[in-house]
Amino acid sequence: QVQLVESGGGLVQPGESLRLSCAASRSIFSIYIMGWYRQAPGKQRELVATITSGGSTNYANSVKGRFTVSSDNAKNTVYLQMNSLKPEDTAVYYCNAGIIGFRVENYWGQGTQVTVSS
Repeated sequence: QVQLVESGGGLVQPGESLRLSCAASRSIFSIYIMGWYRQAPGKQRELVATITSGGSTNYANSVKGRFTVSSDNAKNTVYLQMNSLKPEDTAVYYCNAGIIGFRVENYWGQGTQVTVSS
């Protein structure tokens, strides 16, 4: 079993930056996809970015060129660097782990609030 804890959210002004962290309780010794999702009030949860155990990354069109997802396997942590933040980025951001081992596993963190307001 894996526990995920997000951190790094907060209140910032448009154009500023934040770095979110997703810390896993243990190393994942399997094929995995780590994803960052976000959910704004009244809207569906949407996928923001992913990074795989093979190092491939993907981004939603709305954040391409502004957000960067990375991982530090030694620290069991995935990051989301968010630059040039916009008010429409305001949401609760969630970390998700999809793991393919002896069985398929899926875990969610509790979420961290990001508010971008002028």
